[in-house]
Amino acid sequence: MVALTPEMQELFKSTKYFALATASKQGDPNVVPIGMAILMDPETIWIGNQFFRQTLTNVRENPRVALQVWTAGTPGCLKVKGDITLVESGPDYEKMHRMVKERKPNLECRGLLIMKVTEVYDCRSGAEAGKRLL
Repeated sequence: MVALTPEMQELFKSTKYFALATASKQGDPNVVPIGMAILMDPETIWIGNQFFRQTLTNVRENPRVALQVWTAGTPGCLKVKGDITLVESGPDYEKMHRMVKERKPNLECRGLLIMKVTEVYDCRSGAEAGKRLL
């Protein structure tokens, strides 16, 4: 695991929507927009499952994911890679369920994806595009 730097954490916290990429065991890609991604600590991101279908199928087959962290008007863009643990009951799930209800009372949290950060890349355009940062 790697820990996001303070600057990376600030970029994450200023991002409202993220793109989450997964792939099936056979390598078939899937990407979805998500709004419920929470940086729990510099190495751990919680992602709420309110609508996942193919994403859930993919992480059950292949727990590797990539999360794009970028917001218009904010300098910086990160591609954060990591490993997912799916949690559908217990104290962590209950905590995420409450967090979703606090933000969006009309949504139902059906599960929690716990992402442990393993790599971070620069995804801005230009000469440094694709450079591994962590």
